[in-house]
Amino acid sequence: MNRYEIPTHLGVEDKAFAGLTMRQLMTVAIGLAVAYAAVDQPPAPFPVRLAIGSLVLVATLVLVLWRPAGRPVEDWMFVLLRYWSVPRIAIWRPRSVGAPRVEEPPQRYEVVLPEADASGVRPVDSLAKRGSRA
Repeated sequence: MNRYEIPTHLGVEDKAFAGLTMRQLMTVAIGLAVAYAAVDQPPAPFPVRLAIGSLVLVATLVLVLWRPAGRPVEDWMFVLLRYWSVPRIAIWRPRSVGAPRVEEPPQRYEVVLPEADASGVRPVDSLAKRGSRA
């Protein structure tokens, strides 16, 4: 009977150097490059450039080392951007009577979101298709 090793660490990133993953190392490298450019390039007094470089380094360290709820800060930034980009109000109302499309069955309800036309309401067909499977 053959024995096979069952992988148990599939959800764990490999550590590359000093306990950091490759993703964290790349973020540190980019942060160091931006901090160096912030100190070296701008035509400002040296203390101002040093302060800007220090802020970039602190932001890089926070981005690399802080993992709220066990997830990287980049993931939380994408979640926040998604939250800001999706409207939070949807209104269900009977669909206005019109010529139904041949390839689709007629929909009874539609989702409309405020802030589109002069009346402040616009239909969202993709959400109506998904939400009308009753």
